[in-house]
Amino acid sequence: MRAAAIGGALAIGVLALAFPHLVNPYWLTVGILAIFYAIVTASWALLAGYAGQFSFGHMAFVSLGAYTSGLLVKWFGIPVPLGMAAGMVMSFVVGGWIGYIGLRMRGPYLALFTVAFSEVLRIIIVSEYEVTGGSGGLEVQPLFHGPSDAAFWYLGLVLLAASFAAMQALVSSRWGLFWRAIRENEEAAAAAGVKVMRFRILAFAITSSFAGLAGGFFGHFIGELTPDIGSVDQMGLVVAMAVIGGAESLIAATVGALALEFLIEALRSYEEWRLVLFGALLLLTIRFARNGLLALAWQQVTRLDVWRGAWLSRRLARPR
Repeated sequence: MRAAAIGGALAIGVLALAFPHLVNPYWLTVGILAIFYAIVTASWALLAGYAGQFSFGHMAFVSLGAYTSGLLVKWFGIPVPLGMAAGMVMSFVVGGWIGYIGLRMRGPYLALFTVAFSEVLRIIIVSEYEVTGGSGGLEVQPLFHGPSDAAFWYLGLVLLAASFAAMQALVSSRWGLFWRAIRENEEAAAAAGVKVMRFRILAFAITSSFAGLAGGFFGHFIGELTPDIGSVDQMGLVVAMAVIGGAESLIAATVGALALEFLIEALRSYEEWRLVLFGALLLLTIRFARNGLLALAWQQVTRLDVWRGAWLSRRLARPR
């Protein structure tokens, strides 16, 4: 089983490196956007699936990171990588501040608070049109110039791998243990000595910083930002990707976002019906596979492997 997993990982790695040379520019663009959604979805899964904090304002931090980087590069002429780093830091700081204010609420009140924050940020962007471009959009300097977007693809792979490794390290650390304890029972975690509010704010700030990083990457790839990037519609798409893939697993959420972005584009010829199919898939997942379709598929593969091992053991144990 381990050899098969290693072989599969190597095959996926080779395919990922060769992807820009195997597809046309359209599908390369779709792949880059899939990487963007994968980073955002994984960070939201870390917040909701591990820390137990349901937020509808995660895409607002994507917008914050993108506009921070775009504006700093445009008005102050700083290098694009430094602008992306500044957007990540800004999202971390604002995320911590929003978390400090909003995480004293629970359940639907926290979700409504994050929706309100998202709308306030969108209105600010629209109103300050002299700085942000308003509804007309903000032109953003691209990170790379050239006839091909392959450089964006490879940068996206690096950012995705680094973000996933950092999030996985957090999940495997004591912080991850504290987050899961808080998710299961805040009172019991507090009684065991966990600083509940401190770690809830940390989870909100850290996941917001990953969203800001993804936003900076997105802005300098697309070349133009509009307030719609932080809309509730986009947030709903991210939540659906996490739920269908598996919100309680970083790898499942990441792969789910990648697969669903490609699936949505493959079904574009069906126009509105593709959204109906997407909604039906979401409903079936919620009804029959609450841990996500990928988690369910992995369970079936594991069960098949156990059954095969038991069958081989019985065959070898038979007297000859």
